Amino acid sequence: MPEGRLNGQVAVVTGAGRNIGRAIALLFAAEGAAVVVNGSRNVDAVNSVVEEIQSKGGKAIPAMADVSDPDAVADMISRASSILGPVDIVVNNVGVRKAKKFEDITIEDWRSTFATNLDSVFYLARTVLPGMRERRRGRIINISGYDGWTGHIENRAANIAAKAGMHGLTKAIAREYSRYGITVNTVAPGAIETERNPEDYAHIDVEALRGRIATRTFGAVDDIAEACLYLASPAAGFVTGQVLHVNGGEFMF
Repeated sequence: MPEGRLNGQVAVVTGAGRNIGRAIALLFAAEGAAVVVNGSRNVDAVNSVVEEIQSKGGKAIPAMADVSDPDAVADMISRASSILGPVDIVVNNVGVRKAKKFEDITIEDWRSTFATNLDSVFYLARTVLPGMRERRRGRIINISGYDGWTGHIENRAANIAAKAGMHGLTKAIAREYSRYGITVNTVAPGAIETERNPEDYAHIDVEALRGRIATRTFGAVDDIAEACLYLASPAAGFVTGQVLHVNGGEFMF
């Protein structure tokens, strides 16, 4: 493959078996990164992404790991580093959104949402940051969503709180580590066309939603991947602690 903007770097992308994570993994590989393709359940999907990257001359390995488990995260990073080299880029893309009225949210619902959506970000960061600091370079990109900013929808209290916390953690790590050549940023996707269970979104008026978006279109997974590529590239070396909203102008901050 020709040299790209991420040539020679090692990137970990969580939740990379499909949709946004898959698009990020494929684009990073096309730009020269060796990619650790993470998933927790769908082995076939993860292997498919790895095979697609390898078929185009890129480097990738599968990494089945539940990133809400700190031991699984440590094992994944250790294995990836032994095979591909030290990790330069982490994209925290895994997430869950449970639709429940506030009074119906159980303690287990709350804890499991935070474990997947926020604790995993902490586990990945604490595992890779010491090495990044020693090498004086690194990129951490956290995929959030506009739930954490807008309060635009009901029955998502746990996710809204976790996503708001994600960007708070982004800023805290950026403040502490950017002096070492490490940038930490958040990407907040808006309405993106993805493969999903239609029943989970039956309550949403799609045309009304489209009408609220300034571009009058839904975004594509590649839009998010390109935003991540920018933040992972040398071009964004002076961008840290920020949130990049990719929502077609549905919300303007």
